[in-house]
Formats: sequence, C-alpha cells, structure tokens
Amino acid sequence: MAAPRPLPRLDAENRPFWTAGAAGELRIMRCRDCQAFIHPPRPVCRSCLSENVAPEVVAGTGVVDTFTVNHQKWHPAAEVPYVIARVALDGVPGVYLTTNIVGCPVDEVDIGDRVRVRFEQQDDVYLPLFEKVV
Repeated sequence: MAAPRPLPRLDAENRPFWTAGAAGELRIMRCRDCQAFIHPPRPVCRSCLSENVAPEVVAGTGVVDTFTVNHQKWHPAAEVPYVIARVALDGVPGVYLTTNIVGCPVDEVDIGDRVRVRFEQQDDVYLPLFEKVV
C-alpha cells in the first residue's frame, strides 16, 4: 500500500475535482460564459469574472511539461525516488496539473512524454496521478 498523502480540505468549489475519480473522470471548472478553464477551482472566472462556472469532464490525457525526481524521504512510509511533474492537459488550454508520474521507473520519464490520468483513492478523495502512455 502506498504511503498516505496529504489530502485537500474539500469545499463546494473543489469537491468536483477531488471526487470525480470515483467515476473515473477528471473534471476541471469551466466558465459557461467565456469558455475559459479555471484551475485551481474557483467560484468566479478569472478571465471574465462570471459566476457561471461548472465542472466539465476532460480527456484526462496530456504531456509532461516539466518534472523533477524527488529523492528526499519526507514521510517514513514514502517510497523514494518519485517523479513530481507538471502535466499540460489535452484540450484544456492554460491548465497544468502538478502531480506524480507513476507506474514506471523514474529514469524513464522525460519532458514531452504522453500521459493519462489514473486515480488513487484515499478516504473520499481521488488523487489524479498520471502514467505514461505506451
């Protein structure tokens, strides 16, 4: 079993993002007026200030924009090394998720790698992690 991760405090704005993995979906807030995506989740669009925002299911695929390999054991149960990456989501302009790349050796991760979401459940939270597409 993986080491427990710090979990977000769920609220009305971020709950759809953190719980959508129960349905196998990645949901990102989107403005229904100007169509801009909003992440992290907010109750107001940062582009047009509309309050007409709602979660939208997105593809859950993307590309590794940048990454680092962590060798520091921050928690006694943590397995090191592990990859911390910034993933640019397909079809979601301007949205990058900071996440982990899992399911492969850390030395096999590179900038430009195609990835897809997979979820790790802890309590009521489904953490969006990413694995390489082969």
